[in-house]
Amino acid sequence: QVQLVESGGGLVQAGGSLRLSCAASGRTGSHYAMGWFRQAPGKEREFVAAISPSGASTFYADSVRGRFTISRDNAGSTVYLQMDSLKPEDTAVYYCAQYSGPYYYTTMRVDYWGQGTQVTVSS
Repeated sequence: QVQLVESGGGLVQAGGSLRLSCAASGRTGSHYAMGWFRQAPGKEREFVAAISPSGASTFYADSVRGRFTISRDNAGSTVYLQMDSLKPEDTAVYYCAQYSGPYYYTTMRVDYWGQGTQVTVSS
C-alpha cells in the first residue's frame, strides 16, 4: 500500500510564493510518475503538474505554466511543487498523486492520492 503525505500549504498574499512537499512511502519511488492536482469548492479536481519517474520530463496546466515548478529528490521519495506569483484563483486543496501510467492530465491513471493540503491566496 502506498501512502502520500502533503505538507507546506498555508495562507499567502497574491504575488507571493509557497512550496508544497509530498512524502511517499510503500510501493512508490523512482519507478512511478508523480503529480499534483487541485480542487476548489464546488469544482472538479483539476490537473496542475506532473513529473516523470526519472524527473527528466515535466508537464504543466496552462493556468500555472511559468509560475509553478514541479521537482523530485534524487531518491524519488519526495516530490515538490514550487508556486510563485500566486493568484487568488490558485486557492484550492492541493493533492499529491502517484500514476500507474501515462495521460497525466486526467485522474484516470492515478492510483494513489495524498490527503490534501489547503492553499489560500488573498487579494
